[in-house]
Amino acid sequence: MGNKHSSPVLPDQSREQRIGVNTNHDHSAPVSRISLRYHKSQASLLKSISSHDTLSCEKPSAPPHSYHPNVTHLSPTLTTYAPLTPSISRQDAEARAYSAFLKSFPEYQSTWILDTLRRTDFARLDRTGETYVDYMGGAQHPESLVRVHSAFLTESVMGNTHSVSNSSKLSSRYADEARDAVLSFFRAPPGYTVVFTANATAALKLVGEAYPFKSNNGYILGADSHNSVHGIREYASRRGAEVHYIPSTSTGGFVLSTAKDILSQHRPQNASSLFALTGLSNITNAKNPLSIIGFASSLGYHTLLDAAALAPSSVISLSETPVDAMVVSFYKMFGYPTGVGALIVKESFLQILERPWFAGGTVDVVQVPGPVFTRTSVLHEQFEDGTINFMTLPAVTDGLRFLSAYLPFLPLRLSCLTHYLVASLSCLRHDSTGTPVVKILSKLPSKRLKSVGEQCDSGSTISLIFLSAREMIPNSFIEHVAVSRNISLRTGCMCNPGGAASLLGIQNQMERLYPGVTLKDFGRVVGRELGVVRISLGLASNFQDAWKIVMFASSLADSRTRQALWDTWTNVPIGQAM
Repeated sequence: MGNKHSSPVLPDQSREQRIGVNTNHDHSAPVSRISLRYHKSQASLLKSISSHDTLSCEKPSAPPHSYHPNVTHLSPTLTTYAPLTPSISRQDAEARAYSAFLKSFPEYQSTWILDTLRRTDFARLDRTGETYVDYMGGAQHPESLVRVHSAFLTESVMGNTHSVSNSSKLSSRYADEARDAVLSFFRAPPGYTVVFTANATAALKLVGEAYPFKSNNGYILGADSHNSVHGIREYASRRGAEVHYIPSTSTGGFVLSTAKDILSQHRPQNASSLFALTGLSNITNAKNPLSIIGFASSLGYHTLLDAAALAPSSVISLSETPVDAMVVSFYKMFGYPTGVGALIVKESFLQILERPWFAGGTVDVVQVPGPVFTRTSVLHEQFEDGTINFMTLPAVTDGLRFLSAYLPFLPLRLSCLTHYLVASLSCLRHDSTGTPVVKILSKLPSKRLKSVGEQCDSGSTISLIFLSAREMIPNSFIEHVAVSRNISLRTGCMCNPGGAASLLGIQNQMERLYPGVTLKDFGRVVGRELGVVRISLGLASNFQDAWKIVMFASSLADSRTRQALWDTWTNVPIGQAM
C-alpha cells in the first residue's frame, strides 16, 4: 500500500502562538528578544546566544503548546548597547576610515545590534581573518543556531514521519511547526501551505514539471533570471506552450511598462499561462516591483516568485503580494541548515498541478501490477517525494525566529555599506594612467535609507570588472589574488546568463549561440573571460569587510604591486590559481 500516517491532533491555536513568533510588525523599535530551543544539559549555550553577559533566562510559568517534555525554552534578552565604535587609541588608516564613515553615515549606528551579533554568532570571521562577501551565494550560519540544534538532536528521538510511532509523531509535530513558522514569517493568509524541498531550484522544478502547459498557453519570464527559472521553459516548450522573454535593461531587471506590454500581448485566452518573476537578481542587483504580480494575475496568469535572493534581506508579505507560488532556500537566509528549501504556495494552485509521477510518501494506495494509484489526501504531502528532511526542520523554525529579530535592521546597514563601497571603489584610479581601477556594472541603489524599517529599492550586490590601464583584467586573476588575501568573493556569470549578458553588453553574441556550444567557445567569441566579480553583503557584514574590499581593490591600482601579483599568478601551476 502507500505511506499513510496520522498527524497528532492539536488544539486550535494560531501558528504565531504555537511557535512563539512576534506578530507585532512595527519595526520602528529594536527587536531584542529571541526564542530558541534550549536544553538543560547545555548551560554553555547561554553565552553562545547572548550578546554580552547581560542576559535573562526565563522559564515559562505554563508550558507553551510547542513544549516538549525534554526541551525547555531559552528566551535571552539582548539589552546591552554595544556599538562598534572607533578606538580612541587607534590612529591607523582603518580607524580613521571608520570615523569618517560614521560621519558620512551616522544612521549606521542605529544598527549596533548587528555589531553585537558579529562579535558573538559570527566571531569566527574575525578569528580566521576571512573577509566573506558572497552572501548571495550563501549566508553564514549563526553559531548559536547550530549549537541549539545540536543540543536539540542530542535530547530528541526523531523518526521517519511516515509512521505513527512516538518518534514519528515528534518529527511530524516539528515538521508542522516548521510549516507554520514559514507561513508566519512570510505573513501568508489562510489558503497557503508549504512544500519542503531540497532547495529553491527543486521547488521551481516541482512547479515546472507539473504545470499544465499546453499548445494554447505560455510561459513568460524575465531575461534577468536564474537558470532554474529558465529551465522551466523546457517543460513548457516540450508541451507546445510558447515561451516569451521580458528583455533586461543594461543594468538588469526590466522596464515595468515593457513587462506589462508583453504580459498583455500574450495574455491567456482559453487556458491559463505562467508568469515567473525574479524578485531580486543575483547578479545585476535589480529588484523588480512585486506590484506586477497583481497585474499579471488580473490578466489571468498564474504567478511564480523566485524569492531566493530577495528573502534574506527583504520583508515579504504574501498578504500584500498574494503570489500563487514562491520559492526560497533557507541556507541563503540564515546559513543553516543547507539542503532545505520550500515552495510556499496557494492550495488552489497546487490542485491544478499535474504531477508526472508518484513516489513514497505521496500516495495512499498503489495497485501492483496495474495502473491504479490514489494520492494521499494531505495536499502538501502529494508534492513531498519520499521522506522530508525532518531532522533539520526544527532548525528552520529557529532560524526564522533568529532572522526575524535582526531583519528590521539589515536593510539600513546594507544600504550604508553598499553606498560606501560604490563611492569608494568608483574613486579608485591607476597610479600610472589615472584611469579607473574598476567598472561597476550592476544596478546602483537610488535610495539611501535613513532609518530602521525602511526597505531598499535594490539589493546589496555589486557586480564589477577590474581594469588595467588598457583592458579588462581576467576574473580568474582577481579571484586568485582575493584567495591569497583571505577574501571570499565570487566570479563568473552566477547561473544568470541573461543578467550577465546585459551587464557585459554581449546580447548580440548570445543570439549567435548554437547547439553544443561550450563556455570556452563562447568566451572565444567574446574575446575575454566571461562573467563579473561579485561582491555581496549580508547579515554579518560590517564596515571592516567593506574596508578590506576597498583596500584590496586599491592595491591593484599600484602598477608595481599588480605586476608582482601577475607574475606570481602566471607562475602558479595550472588549476591551482582557481
